[in-house]
Amino acid sequence: CESNEDGTLTLHYISPRKGLYPIVIGVVKAVGRELFNIDCTIEVIDRLGEQTNTNNVGMAAQDHVIFRVTENKNSLTTTTTTTTSKTTAAKETSTPNGATNGTSVIAESKDFSPHFPDSLHIDPRNFCTAFPFHIIFDRELCVLQSGTGIQRLCPEIRAAGSSLRENFVLEHPLINMTWDNIVMFINAVFVFSVKQTRMPLKGQIVLLNLDAMLFICSPRLTNLNELMDKQFYLSDIPIYDVTRELILLNQQREAEIEVSKKLDETTAELKRTSLALEREKQRTEFLLHQMLPKKVADQLKQGKSVDAEKFDEVTILFSDIVTFTNIAAACQPIDIVHMLNNLYAKFDASTTKNNVYKVETIGDAYMVVSGVPEVVKDHAECVCDQALDMVTAASEVKSPATGRALQIRVGMHSGPVVAGVVGLKMPRYCLFGDTVNTASRMESHGIPGKIHLSPDTYRALMRKGAACRYQFQPRGALNVKGKGVMHTHFLVGKDEKRPDLVVDESDAQYQRLDPEDTPSMKQTSEQSAAASVKGGSGANGNSDVTSVPVTQQSQLDVKESIKTSQSQESSPNGCCSSNDNCTVVREPIRGRSATCQLM
Repeated sequence: CESNEDGTLTLHYISPRKGLYPIVIGVVKAVGRELFNIDCTIEVIDRLGEQTNTNNVGMAAQDHVIFRVTENKNSLTTTTTTTTSKTTAAKETSTPNGATNGTSVIAESKDFSPHFPDSLHIDPRNFCTAFPFHIIFDRELCVLQSGTGIQRLCPEIRAAGSSLRENFVLEHPLINMTWDNIVMFINAVFVFSVKQTRMPLKGQIVLLNLDAMLFICSPRLTNLNELMDKQFYLSDIPIYDVTRELILLNQQREAEIEVSKKLDETTAELKRTSLALEREKQRTEFLLHQMLPKKVADQLKQGKSVDAEKFDEVTILFSDIVTFTNIAAACQPIDIVHMLNNLYAKFDASTTKNNVYKVETIGDAYMVVSGVPEVVKDHAECVCDQALDMVTAASEVKSPATGRALQIRVGMHSGPVVAGVVGLKMPRYCLFGDTVNTASRMESHGIPGKIHLSPDTYRALMRKGAACRYQFQPRGALNVKGKGVMHTHFLVGKDEKRPDLVVDESDAQYQRLDPEDTPSMKQTSEQSAAASVKGGSGANGNSDVTSVPVTQQSQLDVKESIKTSQSQESSPNGCCSSNDNCTVVREPIRGRSATCQLM
């Protein structure tokens, strides 16, 4: 900006962005009106285009527009002056004893005239030390004088006749480094950088006379790392220079930012750890719920003791694999493991659907219960559904010995039990009572591929009206060791008859006892029961159905038939009533439940 003799101002606008000079007109008018209460007129005098060599990289085009700023003699200034005069008079009137206030002191300060000494009281040596960052150069931009700090940054400047262009680069403003351009931007902030170290120096240029200028500056540093990179020290900066405080404050701010950044990283890591911990907790709870019922597991997690409970009526199921001993003898152990894992995975998938609890597996034995630890009213129906699913699932698994579908025996019984957690290390939820033993007897006295129901389970299903949903077939009277004679049933299917579960209708003891049955059939059934008791009676009056190993044709094949004596007479229940020395083989022959063999 330049002052003219006619009272106008010449304003130079230089920008690398072309076409924005109309904005300058509005900005300057607003500044004059809001800050100085001056209404002015701005007109474009000339518009030039300049090529600027920036940092010796290349030529850059700049838009140079020259404006003339003229103050308007309108009522704006007059009104402001009148208002100010009235305000000043009012304040002077309100001031007692004719005392003056701050307003009059400020008004008098406008007439201040500084006093200059006749000679300097500082020699050049002390001046260069007191002001270490200054440069005095002439019209040719040759360095006439420099401070000690500048000389340390750029030792080449100490040589006689050294040039400002040879040792420094003008970073700001973006103009060519010439005397005339510097004079034009004398009121701007100048930033020079040392060519060798790229150390920026920020300051202002003062016109000393028509032949010399003074550039007084300070290093443009922001933190201690830049000081170390430039091999500079904090003590090299004058105490009066605010750059010291700027570096220290910025260093403190960076330290706070670093701490905040680490805190954010720690918080994020903590969140990730919390999520991972939650996932592991869910996995642990899942595994715990596989070992113990959810109700019992939650009590143990809360540190509570789990007392044994008595349940009035539950239904227990046992199952085992037919000829498992022969299969295990004919195969590698890893094949047995794969077979059992495949089979039990199918069984386990049905437990959740049927609302039963898997108690344990020992070898080929599989045990489930319904009604514990949560009381279930339809416990017998739940276990029946599980039994049907298990028989179907077993038929989908092949034996590694024969390649044929597996067969399982299933036995069920309902009654009271006591349940609780046993042990502190590897605790298990166990069931105790005669119901468990009876359910095991139903399984051991069962027939391959059949679901054997005790009388108590059958009655529990009848009480709940399950006769219309399930299909049963009476087995008749069966002498069970330790239990006496029991009238058991087979569960044939649900909703519709399942061919794979239908027993041999030719066997008299498995005939369905429908109301339409003839008296002769009923009599045959009664005689069958009597013959079973008589033929199976021993010294103690009790008989046990035991298992005889099946004769093997080879390691991979199991005999499907057992030779019987043609002279042997079979009673209707399939056991020799005339000979007590007989056993019932647990392997059926084409649907028959048992085959007698003389011992």
